[in-house]
Amino acid sequence: MRRFSAPSTYSYKRMFPIFWFGELAIFVMVAGATIIDPNAWISSGQLASFLLPMAFIGIGSFFIFKMLIADLVDEVWLDGDQLLIKNRGQQAQIALADVVNVNTSSMTSPRRITVMLRTDSRFGRNVTFIPDGSTRFMSAFKPDPIATELIGCVDAIRQRHR
Repeated sequence: MRRFSAPSTYSYKRMFPIFWFGELAIFVMVAGATIIDPNAWISSGQLASFLLPMAFIGIGSFFIFKMLIADLVDEVWLDGDQLLIKNRGQQAQIALADVVNVNTSSMTSPRRITVMLRTDSRFGRNVTFIPDGSTRFMSAFKPDPIATELIGCVDAIRQRHR
């Protein structure tokens, strides 16, 4: 069995949003504490001009995390002619023959691979994960080795079934 997904997926999905929104909350609380102090160095107009952008940053961050991180599965393993998918304590086995397409996006951070399936699985018709491997700058301009290997495995299965 070979792992295709990055071990850092847990950090991206669980820890980074907590850290990001936690720091945003601290900034807002510190700014809010200044309004309580009558000798505050900031006026209420200046406070509003600080809190409004923080609200936009928070809302924008929520939607960006929802689009880029929320749909990621925890682990993807290649087990012979099947993919073993694990996410939040649940797992599913998907035959490589059921894979319709493999898309990769190397110009996002984190890089993503989306496996499109012929039928719905427990995790939907599209399974997206962060591939294991190099994240160096120049690797963004090369084909992803995990995606290339996965495409090769799917192609070999299709050739066998002809």
